Order: sequence, then C-alpha cells, then structure tokens
Amino acid sequence: PTPIWFGLNRIIEIDSALKELGITKPLIVTDPQFAENDSFKKISETLDNKSIQYSIFTEIKGNPTGKNVTDGVAKFRSESHDGVIAIGGGSSLDAGKAIAFMSSQSENLWFFEDIGDNWTKAVTENLPKVIAVPTTAGTGSETGRASLIVDETNLTKKIIFHPSLLPDLVILDPELTFTLPPHLTAATGMDAFAHCLEAYCARGFHPMADGIAVEGIKNIKDHLITAYKNSSDKIARSKMLVTSSMGSTAFQKGLGVIHSLSHPINAVNDIHHGLSNAIFMPYVLKFNKDVIEDRIILLSKYIELEDQSFDGFLNWVLKLRKDLSIPHTLRDLNVEFDFELLSPMALKDPSTGPNPKDISLDEMKQLYIDSYEGNL
Repeated sequence: PTPIWFGLNRIIEIDSALKELGITKPLIVTDPQFAENDSFKKISETLDNKSIQYSIFTEIKGNPTGKNVTDGVAKFRSESHDGVIAIGGGSSLDAGKAIAFMSSQSENLWFFEDIGDNWTKAVTENLPKVIAVPTTAGTGSETGRASLIVDETNLTKKIIFHPSLLPDLVILDPELTFTLPPHLTAATGMDAFAHCLEAYCARGFHPMADGIAVEGIKNIKDHLITAYKNSSDKIARSKMLVTSSMGSTAFQKGLGVIHSLSHPINAVNDIHHGLSNAIFMPYVLKFNKDVIEDRIILLSKYIELEDQSFDGFLNWVLKLRKDLSIPHTLRDLNVEFDFELLSPMALKDPSTGPNPKDISLDEMKQLYIDSYEGNL
C-alpha cells in the first residue's frame, strides 16, 4: 500500500526518510504520553544531531477531535512546515495525516467525510509528505486512506477519506512497541484482530484482502498472548506490528457492525476503540452466525484451532479475551450508556453497509443491550 521500512531500530533512519521525501522542516505530531517516552527522545536526538529543524505538536486526545486537527493545521501553517512525522498510536497517526492533508485545503474538515464524492474536490497538488511511525500494533492507520476524527458539535466519530491520506513512507520499528503496557497491547491487538476478522467476513469479493486478513488472524493466534505477557519479545512484537498494517490493508474491502457499535461509544463516551471492538466481537459474531458460519469454519481450520467449528472459534475468541483481561461486557466499564442515542448513530455508521448480514435499528439496539448484559 505504501513504502514500508521494517526492522528493529529502523527509527534511527528517520533523517534518511526525511531526505528521501524532501522534507526539510517537519512538524512532529504525537500524543503527550509518547512525547515523554525515551524512544521519542531518541528520535529528537537523531534530528538534533543532523541539525534538522522541527516542531512538536501534542494536543491530541485519545479519540482525536476536529479542534485537534484545526489547531495542528494552524501550527503547521504559522511555522511554515513542509511535512509531517506522525508518531504514536492510531490517534496520533490519524491526526497527523489529517493535519498534513488539511493544511492545503480551503474547505473545512467535515467536507471530506466519507460520504458521496466530496473527496474528488480536494486540492491534491503539492500536499505535504507524511512519514507514519506507529508505536502500537492495532489501528494500522499507517497503511490507511482515512482518519477517524470526532466532530465535537454532535459527538460523532467521522471517517475523513482521501487517497492522499495514505502516508508516503512508513517506518515499522518493533522496538517502539516494547514499552507498550499490557492493557494497551491487549486492546490494540484486539483492534487488529477486529480489522482482519471483519474484513474477512465483509460483503463483496476481494480474495487478496481475504488472504491478508486470514494470515493476520493466524498471527494474532500465534503471537498476541506472547506480546501481552513478554513486552520485549522481538518476534511477537514484530509479528503484531506487521499484523496491524495487514489489518488496515485488508479492511479496504470493508468492515462491519463491530465497528458500527464501537464508533459511537468512542465519540460519546470516550471509550478506547480497540477495547470496545474487543467487547463487541463475540456478540456480533453470534449475530452474523447464519451467514458467516462456513467462512468461520474454513478460518478455524487454517489457524489450526482444536475445535474447527463456529462455536469452537467463538469459544477461542472468548478465551483469548479472558487471557488478555478484556472485560466481557460494557457493564464492566462502569460507564453510563444511552442506547437510544447510540443505536441510530451505529446504524448510520459507514461500517454498517459492508456487514455480511443486514441489521435493523432494533437489532442494533439489542446488540448494545446484549453486550451490556452479557447475553450470548
């Protein structure tokens, strides 16, 4: 999907990446937590030693907002930057991509929501180049053509789409994920799992996406628990980081109701996206069972589950979540949810269309209720 530099300690080549893309004064977009990380200090020292001018923008929420992007664009323009280094989890990557893209636009951010053909009206000449450096293994934003941004005016999470949002170069350095704490390793890993699983089950014919998704799920089975238990396991961290990129590549085919349910509570209740995907996964699998059972059986055989049936796959998902200390229900989050508000938002979400099974408003609400009460 885009040039990828993969390997341990590849981040020290960040100056070479800038040179390759002709960036002389980058804006570094990252989250406040990673900006205090020793790995980030290594990056800034590399740039300082090469006398590269740069600024740092860290005003990014866990679910980035339109204001985060607008503020970033203002800084980019006022300081005459000519490129972006987006470093961090999905929030930082989504924000960094959007900042670079919007720095050249006259329309506002929401004009480019993934509805209709507005994306064709974007200014695409001389767009700033973007280097994406993920530090979590989940969202795969580094290989995606969209950014998920919260519209604060109505608390909706919107997909901002344009092919030019695909970063120009990606550095996948597994060492940058070694300091990721277990709960985030679990949540982001389950996010990658949800991307692969929903892409595999989505409507449509796309055997290349299916193949990538299936291989990604096998990586999840073989390496997520190891990465969770041993944060510095080089093989597990490497496999999970690659799987994250694979998931976002595969879901160009489409997603499904796991994401439809997640996006509203990410925006309204500020729940971590990977965590919500993990909670919703078994309930959506059960809802879709009658149209995906044959595909899940084939998947179970490929990843070599002991019980190669739909129920065997579902039980494996439940055990995986338990081993990762993922809550079984929304109730376990100790947050109040307004399902009357959330259900219509989920139904309208762009991820609903590719779901392998049609769903009504009442069924969407019932999925929220089942996920809250633990009805499987």
